[in-house]
Amino acid sequence: MANYAEIITKIYNDTLAIKDKGSLATYISELANTDSNKFGVYITTVDDASFGIGDYLESFSIQSIVKVLSLAIAYKLFGEDIWKRVDVEPSGNSFNSLIQLEADNGIPRNPFINAGAIVTSDILLSYLPDTRKYFLDFIRELAGNDDLDYCERIADSEWATGYRNIAICNFLKSFDNIQNDPNEVLDLYFNLCSIEVNCKDLSNIFSLFANEGRMLNKNKQVLTKSQTKRINAIMQTCGFYDQSGDFAFRVGLPGKSGVGGGIVAIHPERYAITTWSPKLNEKGNSYRGMYFLENFTTETEFSIF
Repeated sequence: MANYAEIITKIYNDTLAIKDKGSLATYISELANTDSNKFGVYITTVDDASFGIGDYLESFSIQSIVKVLSLAIAYKLFGEDIWKRVDVEPSGNSFNSLIQLEADNGIPRNPFINAGAIVTSDILLSYLPDTRKYFLDFIRELAGNDDLDYCERIADSEWATGYRNIAICNFLKSFDNIQNDPNEVLDLYFNLCSIEVNCKDLSNIFSLFANEGRMLNKNKQVLTKSQTKRINAIMQTCGFYDQSGDFAFRVGLPGKSGVGGGIVAIHPERYAITTWSPKLNEKGNSYRGMYFLENFTTETEFSIF
């Protein structure tokens, strides 16, 4: 860990020195209020060591990173039948594309575009009587933080500007790929995206995927090794919208980003690492986060390739 800490500190300072060319996600009004200068990094290793630097304890909106966790629960509950309702292919298009959804007859291309995550939310509603409580208990246990919670302001902001997501959900309903009331599905989806976390929380949560589906702090098997492998594979190919290929090329790790500025990446059997910097590049991924992680895997010479 001493070596990780030294490398992270150096790259963190190098990243601060470059011009941050990104911009805030202003289309969600609450995200536009974020301090754009914030930058944090945190790593958790599978041998339970950790290191953080910068604003790693400051909370931010989890946004699309939550899609990995909703998929994990749905996969755990629904099993292999989940792939009848959502595919596992990279989209190559924007995360909120309607055109692709029509071409694919209402089957989302993967669980990490908005349509796929909305279908996953529908599955959770069908199988869990108190979905929001179950989900919160799940991530609190993984994070080791009972203070994690939904943010009503962000959820309301998502509702106020989520016209395309509303259209996607109703479009999915027209293909019989939504079983519950669309408003209930959207309410769950927007609330899941609103959860506030910090870099430490996310690294602790995602250590599950670095540790073959087993929690580090309790040695509890949450997902099977096979389920973990498959979710990691989807993170590798689909975790960064239509920049997923570029992330694989430059960073070489499975991961997931969110428009709140967070990125989490995992190296199986080694670590989970989270960055947070709110300014996004043109593809909706954190500019500083992408830069940091590319340099991190270059310096450590650890990627899955």
